[in-house]
Amino acid sequence: MLAWTIYITFIGVLVLMLLPRDNAQLARVVALLTAIAGCVVAFAGALQQTNPGAVTTIIKVPWISAIGANYYLAADGISLTLVVLTGLAAVTGILFSWNIEKRTKEFFAFYLALIGGVYGVFLSFDLLLLFVFYELTIIPKYFLIARWGSTNKEYGAMKLAIYSFVGSHLVLIGMIAAWVVAFRQLGHGSLDLLELSKVSFPLAFQHWVFPLVFVGFAILAGMWPFHTWAPTGHVAAPTAGSMLLAGVVMKLGAYGCLRVAMVMFPEGVREWQWAIAALAVVGIVYGAGVALVQQDFKFVVGYSSVSHMGFVLLGLATLNTIGLTGAVLQMFSHGIIAGLLFGVVGRMVYDRTHTRDFSKLEHMNVGKLLPFAGITFVIAGVASMGLPGFSGFVAELQVLMGAWTAFPKLTVLSGVGVVVGVAYTLRAVQKGFYADAPADASTEHEHPLEPISFPEKVGAGMLIGASLIIGLFPGLLMDWIEPCFKSPLFERLLKGGAL
Repeated sequence: MLAWTIYITFIGVLVLMLLPRDNAQLARVVALLTAIAGCVVAFAGALQQTNPGAVTTIIKVPWISAIGANYYLAADGISLTLVVLTGLAAVTGILFSWNIEKRTKEFFAFYLALIGGVYGVFLSFDLLLLFVFYELTIIPKYFLIARWGSTNKEYGAMKLAIYSFVGSHLVLIGMIAAWVVAFRQLGHGSLDLLELSKVSFPLAFQHWVFPLVFVGFAILAGMWPFHTWAPTGHVAAPTAGSMLLAGVVMKLGAYGCLRVAMVMFPEGVREWQWAIAALAVVGIVYGAGVALVQQDFKFVVGYSSVSHMGFVLLGLATLNTIGLTGAVLQMFSHGIIAGLLFGVVGRMVYDRTHTRDFSKLEHMNVGKLLPFAGITFVIAGVASMGLPGFSGFVAELQVLMGAWTAFPKLTVLSGVGVVVGVAYTLRAVQKGFYADAPADASTEHEHPLEPISFPEKVGAGMLIGASLIIGLFPGLLMDWIEPCFKSPLFERLLKGGAL
């Protein structure tokens, strides 16, 4: 059933391309219905899984037999968590893009093509198939930013595409090398992730191929110092593009790090464990510190994403069940909260005030002109800070608890990022919505700002509700995620490090 998340989404792309160009409303409705259908299938398929700790095959048929590639879709609790996240992100991104008037059907066609590729990555258990879907997401990302973006949109789109392709080529090199070594051991070609996870790759081989594949994926996860595409891309992208980049596209990188690099090369992980943790902590502190001094509202959220994705990478580096569970939970939590933050800043504020500059916004009293936007950002902000009751608290607590057992000194340093995160969030709330600065002629609006629309309110309510539900009832996702790390697939990775 979960395979239909992919099929429905790409059918929606075809339907959109057949629509008349001048009927923007019909394009919006088709895109929304497609996204809702995919989201419903994602939830229904996830709820049908009776054993989320095991890998359940959805479909497996021969594809390129000469190299052992199959059209192999499957899911475990980790996949289910991220597929559900993708469904929520798809629907809310369209609701926040209801105002798109320029080449509307093309916009939503690229949008759904990106969503379809993301679904494909999270459900692929053949390495080549996963790589194909991973590559497929690059093209829609580029055009969404270059055609409908703002603020150096061509530069932002090209930078994102180049970084993505560089990372993909590193993964491709590692994939080919792993296939060759596995062929010698198995006597036949295989790209089945389950089969490759059982291959005993030589230690010397793992020590150089693991960082190649891990970094290749981690580039898209925003790992420092390969993170610079992220703030630039987020700022240049249209609102829905920013929501997807932070919400699900960065998760593709983290998912690839876990599902491919770490599972296939467990000894390589242990060799590079401290380096990954150190880079993750640098990303946490650096992203928070840079966000603290930004004057562009969207850059604050962009650099905060780098910081929060650092917690995902830190959790992956722990190599224990608590930290790894927290990392996957943080992927979900950050996807929800970052999507909401970008929705408020990009659609509710920027599209109405036509500025993201704090020096101008603090003279507009935006919190009074757009009270719903102000309240929503405050809620998203405290959720991002890790206030108990929201998903971010549970996720970051899990990561820090797992990290403390593995590297306590680095964990203390990561706490600096948490404190700075509180500072930049409160600064953004104050300067963006509730500054006491008097209005001046250059920032006054002759006409009232457009009120927050019903689709935006629904989208914001969905994301706030998701963060609250998981914050109050984290077992809903942890019951999917935690059993995965007790399965045979992760046995070699967690050898000696499980908690």
